Amino acid sequence: MSGFGNEFSSEDPRCPGALPEGQNSPQVCPYGLYAEQLSGSAFTCPRPANKRSWLYRILPSVKHKPFIAAPCGDLTENWNEVEPDPNQLRWLPFSIPTPTKKKVDFATGLHTICGAGDAKSRNGIGVHIYTCNASMVDMCFNNSDGDFLIVPQQGEILITTEFGKMLVEPNEICVIQQGMRFSVDVFGATRGYILEVYGAHFELPDLGPIGGNGLANPRDFQCPVAWYEDRHVAAGYTIINKYQGKLFACQQDFSPFNVVAWHGNYTPYKYNLTNFMVINCVAFDHADPSIFTVLTAKSTRPGVAIADFVIFPPRWGVADRTFRPPYYHRNCMSEFMGLIKGHYEAKEEGFQPGGASLHSIMTPHGPDVDCFEKNSRAELKPERVAEGTMAFMFESSFSMAVTKWGLQTCQTLDKNYYQCWEDLCSHFDPSWKPSKQ
Repeated sequence: MSGFGNEFSSEDPRCPGALPEGQNSPQVCPYGLYAEQLSGSAFTCPRPANKRSWLYRILPSVKHKPFIAAPCGDLTENWNEVEPDPNQLRWLPFSIPTPTKKKVDFATGLHTICGAGDAKSRNGIGVHIYTCNASMVDMCFNNSDGDFLIVPQQGEILITTEFGKMLVEPNEICVIQQGMRFSVDVFGATRGYILEVYGAHFELPDLGPIGGNGLANPRDFQCPVAWYEDRHVAAGYTIINKYQGKLFACQQDFSPFNVVAWHGNYTPYKYNLTNFMVINCVAFDHADPSIFTVLTAKSTRPGVAIADFVIFPPRWGVADRTFRPPYYHRNCMSEFMGLIKGHYEAKEEGFQPGGASLHSIMTPHGPDVDCFEKNSRAELKPERVAEGTMAFMFESSFSMAVTKWGLQTCQTLDKNYYQCWEDLCSHFDPSWKPSKQ
């Protein structure tokens, strides 16, 4: 079903009429189902911000054994493991475990790179990598701390949710919102990025003078249709719950994907980045990267985001009298970048698909030497930019700390990253005179 934040309703076609008529919680639901509400906002939020869905399920989610602590692996919310590092950081592609050595599913293949804030106070973010080679079997994940924005980079993932199924491929993204249970099937070596946001939900950015159309259009977002399984699991079905930065597990004897019908506006959803309608300069100078924002999670300060998800898609470059690649920059925001495919225009070498970079608050960054020299002398004519490429950025107002896994354990940190600027030389000419034209 299409649309962003719409009021949807869906029934598994095997059970027509499963949605109650005219009310949410009848004394007896059709087919003997249980009614259960999933709230994504406070009950008293203004109507435009109120998020909730009603699920009609074979058994309610409350029927489970007690949660017990589970190993967290490399998933963490400890931002003080190592000393702060203000340097420009770049990672080579994160390695994917081989199945002959160890089978790793989505839940056990989560690794936290950096983040800030606190899930308890509902204010913060986490940036994770997932690397896996096996599907989750009789197991699902539930994030009580916040929303997961998932960016596949290698390998498609089939996500089963309480709302239905979504197949998400590289160059697509999906959002699993807080509290939604999901399981991930993979089909080989699989890798991707995750932006986790505590205390806010992603929304479409305001368009202002752009008007009513452009960037990520609401009609291009998709959410799944109802699908259920009535499956008894005698050996036990495991629910993994991320709660206050830790993992917990409980057992139940049935599949949690037993929702026969549902309605509401709080759903998982996916989006194909190819559908992004690019807005760009058509005269001169370089617009800020905010024109490439797909989704934003707003803070309480107007215009300042907890996190923005920004992409750099294929587009035309036509700006005259202009250095067209990204300019040199020091930012009051943190910039974490990843590459899904291709070659990023400002650093065609070194920044690789499946790798990443982090330019922390006020850490200078910009084009490497080759990019600067080439584009300072280039003939300015209309040209395709980033053809066959898709880079993205998680930009945040938080000053993010890097984990021990990100700095040491992963062993993919590129310690020579700084050298891409070492050969920048001075072009200053004190005898220069302006043209008389």
